[in-house]
Amino acid sequence: MADWVIVVDDDITNLKMAGHILSRSNMRVTALKSGQSLLDYVEANGKPDLILLDIKMPGMDGFETLTSLRELEGCENIPVIFLTADDNEESETKGLSLGAMDFIKKPFVPDVLTLRVRHIIDLSHLQRELSHEVHKKTQENSKLFMHVVEALAKAIDAKDNYTNGHSGRVAAYAREISRRIGYNDDQQNTIYMMGLLHDVGKIGIPDAVINKPANLNEDEFEVIKTHPVLGAKILGAIKEMPSLANGARWHHERYGGGGYPDNLKGEDIPIEARIIAVADSYDAMTSHRSYRAPLPQDVVRSEIEKGKGTQFDPRFADIMIHMIDEDINYEMKEQ
Repeated sequence: MADWVIVVDDDITNLKMAGHILSRSNMRVTALKSGQSLLDYVEANGKPDLILLDIKMPGMDGFETLTSLRELEGCENIPVIFLTADDNEESETKGLSLGAMDFIKKPFVPDVLTLRVRHIIDLSHLQRELSHEVHKKTQENSKLFMHVVEALAKAIDAKDNYTNGHSGRVAAYAREISRRIGYNDDQQNTIYMMGLLHDVGKIGIPDAVINKPANLNEDEFEVIKTHPVLGAKILGAIKEMPSLANGARWHHERYGGGGYPDNLKGEDIPIEARIIAVADSYDAMTSHRSYRAPLPQDVVRSEIEKGKGTQFDPRFADIMIHMIDEDINYEMKEQ
């Protein structure tokens, strides 16, 4: 398909000349006589590969036109070359600062016009292709990273005889809470990963302590309480996602204070950790243990209600309660 160029100039002679020169190089050319006609035409007919835009025009000049063009949806990156009869450094500086790719002097030198237009279009195509490849590779890497995170979460859960699938369920509940507060897909995916890895520090806790069938003594409980700090140290090594450690370190803090490891309270606790705290407690109550089955749904609801403002952020506790009320058949538990 031929590359499409729009030429905007109030001088009909310049329009005809530019159209003739570019058409000889197998480009499709649209000629327009004002900035406003360009804006209307692009909105109605889509984006060209390049715009040649005269600076001095009656009404809306080239600078004003380019500024308005950039405000149109999808037109942020259309390459623009300014046309000018002046050799003015101030105009050139202003045009480049507005995002113009180049300047071409009038009257046109045919070979110069063709080469510069072709160069800018080829460069723009290359940038789009590279951007597409980077986006594709980023998505591929994100999927690979998620697979690694999910495998690690399974390894964490495997250490505990009584938490099969715990990390995945906590992650799913946390993602749903984040969706209900308006998080976008990327934010939801991030908090899902935080949920998967919130107990990663348990990798460093002796199996005998984690799987002790009786109540833990004071020393053993102190060992268990080290897992948030250890988890944060492990995840802190992932420099590309520094916030990933938030859920691991602070999911045992209490909204009203008295939690661990840092005795944070209220809004001082990172929002992701406050979300995960509700999800984590909910799953603990709705999972099988060596000494009990999942608690009855009304008991779980009551415990979440009682924890509002003390153990849990009231906002996220209320969302969890709404999720419970919607779960008429009590399917939201370990099966």
